[in-house]
Amino acid sequence: MTDLQERITTSFQAQGLMTTLGAELVRVAEGEVHIALPFSERLSQQHGFLHAGAITSILDSACGYAALTKAPPGCEVVTAEFKINLLRPALGDRFLAIGKVQNAGRSLTVCTGEVLAISGDGSAPKVVALMQATIANLRSSA
Repeated sequence: MTDLQERITTSFQAQGLMTTLGAELVRVAEGEVHIALPFSERLSQQHGFLHAGAITSILDSACGYAALTKAPPGCEVVTAEFKINLLRPALGDRFLAIGKVQNAGRSLTVCTGEVLAISGDGSAPKVVALMQATIANLRSSA
């Protein structure tokens, strides 16, 4: 495991929300992070779809961690802003949030992301959400 992967894995494991949701960090590369989430009725909304809050949470984290892979030394990141488009009901057995850096600056990083719904029936994954996020770099106090 690289230092970058270790840093992001350690941070991800410290997030209570990701643990509560049952999310899993599945890929860390420079400028790109993937987070998986299995479907759970505990995370559904009243019609049986995965709740938009769960979709938004894993996608925000994927974008934030993608930004962290490009952050200047000595910086942490926080989300400054995001826009999400929910394209269709989130139906699937598993969901994959993919965050990608589009532009990394000294103080702000712009990321895009998508969430794919994956079904166990072998059908092609479907995009259920798109995000554009602005992530701020913060000098760490340590």
